[in-house]
Amino acid sequence: MKLDLYYARRFAQWFLVITGVLMTLVVLIDLSEQIRRFDAFDLSAGQILGLTLLNAPAAMNEFLPLIMILTTIVLFVGLARSSELVVTRAIGRSGIRALAAPVLVAALIGVLAVSTLNPIVAATTNRYKSLSDSYRTGGPSVLSLTGEGLWLRQGSPSGQSVVHAAGYGGGREEIILYDVTILTYGKDSGPRTRTQARSARLEGSDWVLQDAKVWPLSAWTNPEISAGEHQELRIPTTLTQDRIRDRLDASDGISIYDLPQTIRELAEAGFATKKHEVWYQVELARPFFLIAMVLVGAAFTMRHTRFGGTGMAVLTAVLLGFGLYFIRNFAQILGENGEIPVALAAWAPPVASILLTLGLLLHAEDG
Repeated sequence: MKLDLYYARRFAQWFLVITGVLMTLVVLIDLSEQIRRFDAFDLSAGQILGLTLLNAPAAMNEFLPLIMILTTIVLFVGLARSSELVVTRAIGRSGIRALAAPVLVAALIGVLAVSTLNPIVAATTNRYKSLSDSYRTGGPSVLSLTGEGLWLRQGSPSGQSVVHAAGYGGGREEIILYDVTILTYGKDSGPRTRTQARSARLEGSDWVLQDAKVWPLSAWTNPEISAGEHQELRIPTTLTQDRIRDRLDASDGISIYDLPQTIRELAEAGFATKKHEVWYQVELARPFFLIAMVLVGAAFTMRHTRFGGTGMAVLTAVLLGFGLYFIRNFAQILGENGEIPVALAAWAPPVASILLTLGLLLHAEDG
């Protein structure tokens, strides 16, 4: 028991050290990127730093597999050089048994990543998008999908606009909204106009509305008498196709606790939910994937350094870890596109990785 606690403490210490070093580098790199991205806008150093720190939780969530495999490599290479693994085997404990504590710590970190880090990432990501849109356009641009349809809010120096659509479509080159309602608000006043249209197509920096009707909502005006009908109407927008498509496809702004309800609401409204379903299952499988990274790192470094080839073993472990990470992402893409079942896309890579590395470890122990 004391030996397990010792291994667990060493693993946790190295995890914190590597996380701190890696996140410091990521923050510095992202800080320079934010300075470049907002170079044309008059932002203070505090605002730039705030955007960078809001990006940090998402970066940590993305780099967790890499941190896990590096932690395992550093731990077991250190134990091998100090001959602690030799002593562990000499007292009758196998190398696989020595992995119990690191695997347990990795599983705990995975559970915390899903239950705690994931909601934090969702909140900070939404806040980052809101602030960046405010700095760029003078007002936040928000997109959300609910059971009532698609909601967009776009900001500009002159005011805000809220766009609601019962559905959306189009290919990679265009975005089309159907049954559209647009409410335009003044900067320091209430609603100014209400617009309804059969469809709206994003073209350049304008919404192109078909069969539109506009009601003025100013005081002392009869909206119906003053309403105007247009076969085609252009309304300026600060949104772009890439930004809208990124928001539609992204699930990182939704907490794992809200994903099931979001999926149900989208399905009831007739929207595609495949990407959200895959993302939900991938997040649930995250602890198992982190365990697989620990086993990958251990499979190539749990041997005495006198045998030589430590550098090649470390390189092989890192490359195999990247390979498994790529396969997991590739399976996720296949699942999102409906090529393979959702459960297979999310759970097959971590389970297969664990079985593969367990086979390598058993072979090494038997040899």
